[in-house]
Amino acid sequence: MQTVKKLSIIGAGAWGTALAKHLAEKGLEICLWAYEQDVVDAINTVHQNPMFLKGIDLPTSLKATSSLAKAISACDGILFVVPSHVTRPVLQNLACCLSKPVPLISATKGIEEGTAKLMTQVMEDVLPASMHNWLMALSGPSFATELSAGLPTAVCLAGPDKQLVQQFQQTFMSPVFRVYTDTDLVGVQLGGALKNVMALAAGVVDGLELGLNARAALITRGLTEIVRLGTAMGANPQTFYGLSGVGDLMLTCTGTLSRNHSVGVRLGKGEALETIVGGMQAVAEGVRTAPAALGLARQYGVDMPITQEINAVLFEHKSCRKAVSDLMGRAAKPEKG
Repeated sequence: MQTVKKLSIIGAGAWGTALAKHLAEKGLEICLWAYEQDVVDAINTVHQNPMFLKGIDLPTSLKATSSLAKAISACDGILFVVPSHVTRPVLQNLACCLSKPVPLISATKGIEEGTAKLMTQVMEDVLPASMHNWLMALSGPSFATELSAGLPTAVCLAGPDKQLVQQFQQTFMSPVFRVYTDTDLVGVQLGGALKNVMALAAGVVDGLELGLNARAALITRGLTEIVRLGTAMGANPQTFYGLSGVGDLMLTCTGTLSRNHSVGVRLGKGEALETIVGGMQAVAEGVRTAPAALGLARQYGVDMPITQEINAVLFEHKSCRKAVSDLMGRAAKPEKG
């Protein structure tokens, strides 16, 4: 693998734009693909992305395009940062533009609706077999606005090819962006996806003003559910006690910048899901991930009561207070097991 000099970033939401800014400031040649032409024009002319990362100045060296073919032309790697529900169609279009295999890193935190597949599993469905060993996942506690402001951030990069992962680790590393490596693709991706579901539930707890004791209990038992499902799916349980697990879970369940937590708060205060989602420009991945997570729980025979109750709140019009009451009223049991 040659030295990484040019990266294509697919997806100009807040996180994709923040990563593009970070890498461009490191001196890499970055081409950022955006679906929205307004976003492309703003990045190329005023060097900002007011739609998704308002108020952040971007390097003049950062270029944007709405052409996938142009975005990936002669690149040394692809960083994929689009919402999970459009991952497959965007990948299908991208695959048609590939002239050779290139490393591809998923920074999307979600599970595909319908198939309940992780993002790299979707990539294996769509991309040529020659790229499968070059698939990686980047995840961890990382608000886009904080990285863009130069605040310290630490994440995990996972993939099967250790040498390749280490090379991209060095590509991403900077004094404010620390990257650890792993080989557990399932665990790193599952932690990043399921924490959004738990953040919705934590937001409900806060919206109902149930207190800090309840929120701490919710986060802890939420982690238990994530570990339980991850272990059943073949992940290393220790992965969930790292950055892509408990680290991201804590941030998303407590941070005021968390979209998923904010949605949960509004649900707890009595707003309808349709009203909340209808007024949002960015995607709250947890809303789409929740039914997929419940599907995986049933597929693997894993007990995930918090996931079950948040699905009932989201899609069965169950009241938040009734969901909490049913969780608290479950049969007594040991904490472990």
